[in-house]
Amino acid sequence: MLVPDPKVVRKLLTQYASLQIAHAERGDATVARELEDVSYTLCVLMGANAVHDAVAKADALL
Repeated sequence: MLVPDPKVVRKLLTQYASLQIAHAERGDATVARELEDVSYTLCVLMGANAVHDAVAKADALL
């Protein structure tokens, strides 16, 4: 089984958290799209179907 690089996972989690805050504050379409992209990437990288599962797996990895 392949294990994602922890540096990449940490970077994605940071981006995800920052984008969630930005989306809550502004909620514009650009931020929403970026959040969707990072969420998708996290799901693929962690082998999860939902972003909450991907975040949990990423946290466990780190």
